[in-house]
Amino acid sequence: MLRNPILATFAATLLATASGCAPAVDTAATHAYPTVGRITVYDDALRSIVAPDARIERIAEGFTWSEGPLWVGDGQYLLFNDVPGNTMYRWSARDGLSVFLKPSGYGGTDLEGLREAGANGLDVEPEGTVLLADSGSRLVARLDPASKRKTTLAATYQGKRLNSPNDVVRHSGGSVYFTDPPYGLKGIDESPLKEQPANGVYRLDRDGSVHLVEGGLRFPNGVALSPDERTLYVANSDGKHPVWMAYRLDARGDVLDRRVLADASDLVASGASGAPDGLCLSSDGHLFASAPGGLLVMDANGKRLGLIETGSRVSNCAFGDDGRTLFLTSHTFVARVRVQVTGLGSDR
Repeated sequence: MLRNPILATFAATLLATASGCAPAVDTAATHAYPTVGRITVYDDALRSIVAPDARIERIAEGFTWSEGPLWVGDGQYLLFNDVPGNTMYRWSARDGLSVFLKPSGYGGTDLEGLREAGANGLDVEPEGTVLLADSGSRLVARLDPASKRKTTLAATYQGKRLNSPNDVVRHSGGSVYFTDPPYGLKGIDESPLKEQPANGVYRLDRDGSVHLVEGGLRFPNGVALSPDERTLYVANSDGKHPVWMAYRLDARGDVLDRRVLADASDLVASGASGAPDGLCLSSDGHLFASAPGGLLVMDANGKRLGLIETGSRVSNCAFGDDGRTLFLTSHTFVARVRVQVTGLGSDR
């Protein structure tokens, strides 16, 4: 992916760090954010979820590929990653934009086999630590925001290295689900570094054991849990099979059965840019899912209610602020929109 910063039409501040990372443009200091995109209504039910005239605001820009947004309630700030840029950023309305962690993922010098060296998906734990899908280091880790220290939680399955963990979600019981496509490796499925025979969806238990719960998807990507935690949702960013899967879980967290929740084949065929990628849920069970064309809003049965478009590919989303602000990572920028539902887990 090529860097393509969007030029702001108003005063902006430039961020520069001693680490020498590429500068990113922060518009927080102006407290006036440009409006982008539009909201398309497919079903009248959307009107009680997102107002059709809600403003989609671009709040920060200048990234290669923004991903993995996470609202940290203890501190009231947003974390997100520029995966190819190997940088984690922090944004708040009060402080604006700053580099939080660089490198966010792989910290070595041998980049020959890596396509995306940075961290990707994030989730927060009750203690305030952050779970991190470290694509570049090919592992799942725990990050202490205070010390910036990372602890490896899982790096192998059945004695072989993981591909490049992409997204992660924590179950309230302490287990962690994560996806492991090979997007972080040069050559992707053809990478000589790839050791796993499957691009899997895994469960990491509290005892450190790793269990494969799905090995039949080509490119498992975004992952989320339903409000009652009885259903695991996984986005498959495969252009030949662009679907969202729903897995019914038992009390242990094993899969009882699976079904295709929704299919984006028609959107792919239309030429819309994007793929099933990251997703997040409201507390009433509505799905907000990155898709060709933008961010789809769907009900728990996969029915399309509307589309939030930013004018650029949307990679992921997260709820924050008072629980009714939806943040979207959208290629070179980050956007936000006020909604009329509360985000699942946004109080963390």
